[in-house]
Amino acid sequence: MTHPQQQAILAAADIHKRFGALVVLDAVDFTMEADEAVGIVGPNGAGKTTLLSVLSGAFPPSSGTVSFKGGDVTTLTATQRCRLGLVRTHQVPKPFSGMTTFENVFVAASHGAGLGRDEAYEEALGSLKLCGMLSVANRRAETLGLLDRKRLELARALAARPTLLLLDEIGGGLTDGEAGELVDTIKELRRRKIGIVWIEHIVHILLQVAERLICMDAGRIIADGDPQTVMADPQVIHAYLGGGPK
Repeated sequence: MTHPQQQAILAAADIHKRFGALVVLDAVDFTMEADEAVGIVGPNGAGKTTLLSVLSGAFPPSSGTVSFKGGDVTTLTATQRCRLGLVRTHQVPKPFSGMTTFENVFVAASHGAGLGRDEAYEEALGSLKLCGMLSVANRRAETLGLLDRKRLELARALAARPTLLLLDEIGGGLTDGEAGELVDTIKELRRRKIGIVWIEHIVHILLQVAERLICMDAGRIIADGDPQTVMADPQVIHAYLGGGPK
């Protein structure tokens, strides 16, 4: 859903991903503009996280191309894409154990964004402040609870200076109140003109941010558009309630 006068910041063209005989992504096509907030929903096994992994460079596609900021990034590593501003979080936060919260974010700023020591220090502090984590900056990361681990995962991603942020179920496992706190932070990112692609099972939380919704099922995109229209689509309803493509 791009307008003719604007170039897509991210484009996936005919993406297929197979693991042996298992087809996980099947002819996935979509584009998004800079500063857009796109939510991705679908039943378990729809291929959502695999798509994020292909977009971020964690997995190569079996076929198809990924473009970012007008350039083909299909063969670039996740680190190279991160340096370009395409950054992701992971569904299960895995901070560097033995390091403090601040040190975790500092590593992201220095290695993810490629910043020098002083600039990385300031970037790490700013990211921790934005995510409400200054009070636990000196705590060892492995001692944090789930909400703070999720916040740390987001802070690390922000310290890499994303133009486009890919979020993988960052609300998973949280209470409504805790998820609401994360939503407030993500809304601030939107005010800072950071593009968002967000996979989330908690749809009512996702709809507080997403301006556009994509539904996947069995490795394909089955609906793409206005969130209310997508959620009322018979194919989408069938995917959630009927357990497969219609």
